[in-house]
Amino acid sequence: MTRDEYGLAYQKGYGMTVRFLVSRGLMYEAAQETAQAAWAKGWERLSQLRDSRMVLTWMNSIALNIHRSSVRREPLFQSLPELPTQTRINLAAIDVRRILKCCRKNDRIVLQRHYLEGYRVQEIASQHGWTETAVRIRLLRARRSAGKRLGRLDPATKAAQEAEQQAAAMAA
Repeated sequence: MTRDEYGLAYQKGYGMTVRFLVSRGLMYEAAQETAQAAWAKGWERLSQLRDSRMVLTWMNSIALNIHRSSVRREPLFQSLPELPTQTRINLAAIDVRRILKCCRKNDRIVLQRHYLEGYRVQEIASQHGWTETAVRIRLLRARRSAGKRLGRLDPATKAAQEAEQQAAAMAA
């Protein structure tokens, strides 16, 4: 094969070699570099080419061998540096679980559907065969009962208790 014939084969076959390597799993940039190396190596060993009609097949096999040898040279396992990280505990998830555990079944369903799953009052009512008013009242009662069970009081109850304490203190 002459120098000009090899140049023409390169012009026609370089893109095909790149596409061949991409079809074998290489990224496009790596396929271009490997194809270029294969065609350069083919030029160096042009005297070994037996049939000039098989130049593309020969180049593709050279390119594939170059890729395989580069894969063999890469380390299979890379040690990762140990980075000090703090474990992050999701306190909100713990609180939600604790709140839902202390609720009655229907209260738990309403709270979970509305606040966690994002259902609207109308959707919850239609799913369970309740009225919208019943769902709203159940949400209110569920919030209050969960707050009481967890030691928190709603503002109205808290104000009433403070007034009682002040009245008892004045009477004494």
